[in-house]
Amino acid sequence: MTTTVVIGGNFAGMTAALEIKRKGKDRHRVIVIDKSPLFLFIPSLIWVPLGRREVKDISFRKDEILNRKGVEFVQTEALEVDPENNIVKTKKGNFTYDHLVVATGPKVDYHVAPGVKEHAHYIGTPNGAMKTRKALEEFKKNPGPMVIGATQNAGCMGAAYEFLFNIEKWLREQKIRKKVDLYWITPETFLGHFGIDGIPGGETMLKSFMKMFNIHYRTEVGVEEVTENSVKLTSGEELPSKFTMLMPPFIGVDFVTNSPALNPTANGYLPVGEDYRHPDWPNVWAAGIAVDVKLPFKPGKVPFSGPKTGYPSDETGKIVAENIIRVEKGKEKLKKKAWGKIPGICVMDAGKKEVIILSDHLFKPRRFAIMIPNVFHDFSKVLFEKYFLWKTRHGYSQLP
Repeated sequence: MTTTVVIGGNFAGMTAALEIKRKGKDRHRVIVIDKSPLFLFIPSLIWVPLGRREVKDISFRKDEILNRKGVEFVQTEALEVDPENNIVKTKKGNFTYDHLVVATGPKVDYHVAPGVKEHAHYIGTPNGAMKTRKALEEFKKNPGPMVIGATQNAGCMGAAYEFLFNIEKWLREQKIRKKVDLYWITPETFLGHFGIDGIPGGETMLKSFMKMFNIHYRTEVGVEEVTENSVKLTSGEELPSKFTMLMPPFIGVDFVTNSPALNPTANGYLPVGEDYRHPDWPNVWAAGIAVDVKLPFKPGKVPFSGPKTGYPSDETGKIVAENIIRVEKGKEKLKKKAWGKIPGICVMDAGKKEVIILSDHLFKPRRFAIMIPNVFHDFSKVLFEKYFLWKTRHGYSQLP
């Protein structure tokens, strides 16, 4: 029997584990190692601070689903890997493997600038989203200027844009919008770059949104320092702020950086080929955020990264699973699809409005790319959330 150990169990890890077991059946033992027994639908965290969702609405026990599908789940922290001896070291002992899938989520670099950790809110975790909700309740008692955006080296601009437009709507609902100067800051070279070099018409559309909602914006800026009442930009400008939400950069998790034999990049990601196989260790694979992604464009005077979202994480999890099954069957031809050639499929919420983003490839060159605004409601975003939660709760990893 072949044993595969999967480190991480959210989008990429859960998909890879379920697909390996589904395709490998009794010939394959699959073990998922993760600190949390909960699956979290991260895209909907933008709604938690505003009370539109509770954390319990977008999370569920993944250990029960995995066990039901024949996948073993171990709740512990993976510490490092010894690839020469095929051993993963954890806080609950060592695990040997025939194949290792690294599907860890990100570590957030709160130290990208002084004061980010202490004075800026972050909505990318359940705890951060709930702290943001509490801060907003205090803010509306004594409103003032707000700064929303992303720092230098960040890659998750899309979620920050979503939060910006949802906050603008929330301010109107609280009847305090006229008391708030709302600022958007981004390292992007232009509005709507998103770390994918933009979509035709995207910059024009977002500029019109900023004008329509009276949002001040600054592009090609980084964060020099965040204080209790201001955000100092690398341009030299200092913006007043009584509430700040920033998306910091993602970096690789400690499990990867503590495993030097894997030859991680400087920011803690794994070098892999288009088949997501490690070049030095043919039984080590990476999926999702753990993958080192080479950007095909120059960021500009302020550095930023490309997006690592749920769809490509899910896709790379499937590719890794298929390739492990092929290797075990003795096949030499593996499935290949570079990260940048994965289709771009995204629904950006804009405060109960939405923009549907579609492209045949995440990165250029593309045959087609389009942004479709829906100014009436965000039913596509909600529908996708419901669909993905349904398919994952049932362990239907083979579905798109």
